[in-house]
Amino acid sequence: MFYYPCMGSEEPTARPELRWRLTDHEADHPRLFDPGNWRPGRDELSNLELLHVHAKKVINGVHPQSRMHFRWTINAYRGCSHACVYCFARPTHEFLGLDIGEDFDRRIVIKVNAVECVRNELTARSWGGEHIAMGTSTDPYQPVEGRYRLTRGIIRTLSQARNPFSILTKSTLIERDIELLAEASERTEVSASLSIGCLDTDVWRATEPHTPRPERRLEAVAKLNDAGVSCGVLIAPVIPGVSDSHAQLRHVVRGAVEAGATSIGAVFLHLAPGVRELMMTWLAENRPDLLHEYRRRYDRGRFAPERERHRLGAMVDQLVKEAGGARMPLRRAPPARPSRQHQLKLV
Repeated sequence: MFYYPCMGSEEPTARPELRWRLTDHEADHPRLFDPGNWRPGRDELSNLELLHVHAKKVINGVHPQSRMHFRWTINAYRGCSHACVYCFARPTHEFLGLDIGEDFDRRIVIKVNAVECVRNELTARSWGGEHIAMGTSTDPYQPVEGRYRLTRGIIRTLSQARNPFSILTKSTLIERDIELLAEASERTEVSASLSIGCLDTDVWRATEPHTPRPERRLEAVAKLNDAGVSCGVLIAPVIPGVSDSHAQLRHVVRGAVEAGATSIGAVFLHLAPGVRELMMTWLAENRPDLLHEYRRRYDRGRFAPERERHRLGAMVDQLVKEAGGARMPLRRAPPARPSRQHQLKLV
């Protein structure tokens, strides 16, 4: 088990000791990423390479320095074919000795025994029933989920255990599981959020080319809420000079309010080491006029200046009021103390 840097941690930790093994071999980490172990995807996944692994544990402990309000996460996949240029999770592939650019987009690790692991971990005496967040590293509803259905199995298992959970996704595939999520909502605290950074078609195509159209994501928000599943909108990331204008933000907020979003929040772009360099390359090709400004904003770390983040929050508050909605913070799980076992070793 290992700590890995979630969205809010300041710097990546050292490369972890992975506790995975191949599904058809007993070999551990040294052979995991040999070229011959990657399987070519088929049909709609034909542009991907897939690695099937057995994990010993999949309930992950969030890095102690993380700014996130949750303590536990589940990520059944590593890597993400949404190919969002700004993705904060890209460095998790670097820990595996893989490239954070094309490898992250095309080489997806599948924890094929994830559902079984969750079932076993929830029944362990050391587990206290804490809130679990999904979608914190890679999207639980990215295209491979259509075939492997691990997220669906995990939701069913959490529901049966009456364990509270939340889901963050950019994918309308979540609509497939509306009935299952509604059933879980009757048993425990469940919430979902659709990440929608901008409704501008040109921005969407340029920054997150393999995700569903933003308008379709708003439709998913409405469908989930109509079914009794609490669903909000996270305007993320807000990209300086690209998707941060008053008009662009107002467009997203109005769409979220009309969709019945139970929460509306916004997150300013942050650039982890490695991702910062990828973003600068993208800017040089697409928006060279912004390069100097980005160097100024992010010259001291991954986060934009605090005053700019506060200004964004205030703007979203005002836009929600103008749209006739009531901005509510994303639902937070009550703080829980991990057991000693999980303090020592976290997935």
